[in-house]
Amino acid sequence: TPHINTRTTDVTLEIKMTYGIEMVMPGDNTEMEIELIYPVALEENLRFAIREGGRTVGSGVFTEVTS
Repeated sequence: TPHINTRTTDVTLEIKMTYGIEMVMPGDNTEMEIELIYPVALEENLRFAIREGGRTVGSGVFTEVTS
């Protein structure tokens, strides 16, 4: 199960890929929508890492935060 890590937060998430993309390979850039399993205070331009199975599988920056 993927988790998102920010400064002090580690939360399970669901990833919704956009534009019909099913998979992203190393070096690719993409936009995606993520949904956290519970509400967490986040802000735009906050950096994050996506971890799965104890490994970092992606990283990024929040460009838009919705409720």
